[in-house]
Amino acid sequence: MVRHAWILTTLIYQYNIYCVNMFEHSIGHGFASVDPYNGTEKVLPLREQVYAYLKQLLNDGRLKPGAFLDQQAIGEDLGLSRTPLRDALLRLEAEGFVTIHPRRGVVINPLDVATIRNSYQILGALEAAAVLEAASTFTEADTDRMAALNTRMADSLALSNFDAYYEANLAFHDVYLGKSANAELRRMARILKERLYDFPRREGYLNEWERSSIIEHARLVQLMTAGSWPEAASHLRDVHWSFSVQERLGSAIERTIRACIRHPPPCRPRWTWHTDDHFS
Repeated sequence: MVRHAWILTTLIYQYNIYCVNMFEHSIGHGFASVDPYNGTEKVLPLREQVYAYLKQLLNDGRLKPGAFLDQQAIGEDLGLSRTPLRDALLRLEAEGFVTIHPRRGVVINPLDVATIRNSYQILGALEAAAVLEAASTFTEADTDRMAALNTRMADSLALSNFDAYYEANLAFHDVYLGKSANAELRRMARILKERLYDFPRREGYLNEWERSSIIEHARLVQLMTAGSWPEAASHLRDVHWSFSVQERLGSAIERTIRACIRHPPPCRPRWTWHTDDHFS
């Protein structure tokens, strides 16, 4: 279990793309927010600029999990009073990124296995609900777009372009999430993914895990194209966002890695797709 947890944690750390959907023009010109579903952009108010700046620090690895935040230094860097910084920190605490300790300071929360497991379960439920909601309005153009994005993921992985891979991955999920009229559902899904993804990328990666995600995506597109919406929702909830399924996959990857260590290349893992949506 410990090793499986380490593999999952490693995946989450390297599964890092700037999915906060905010970008820094410059600290002097402020930040803008980009809606991931319609692409509109707007300049953020000051408290949200500070929030976006802190999220960028998390993403860049300048704020380390487990470390205490130097509020005075950040305030001096930005030339701000304590009020917008405090407001940003309260929001980050509500979203699970930090913990505010009275008279002790603010600590960056580590991404532990329990957090990953809980986030997977909630995301599975949210995305399954979004797929069922989208069933009546989904078009052939939507499934074609998802298929094209999945192909882009595969092409990016072949080129070891992991930034492009993750951008396409997020866009893939946003096709059906963006069709939900439930703004709270979309907000919660975005925050949970930010909680999972907004950490610095590590040097290593688990190539076969990304490949399995592409296969899961292809199966989802196949179910949606066939109009099998309940099955598509189950696939998202019980396979793609299932912690136990991904943990079993992690165990298989670990066995493959060990085998490759004992027997150097050519050592190529082969995954077989079964009708019950599992790998062997």
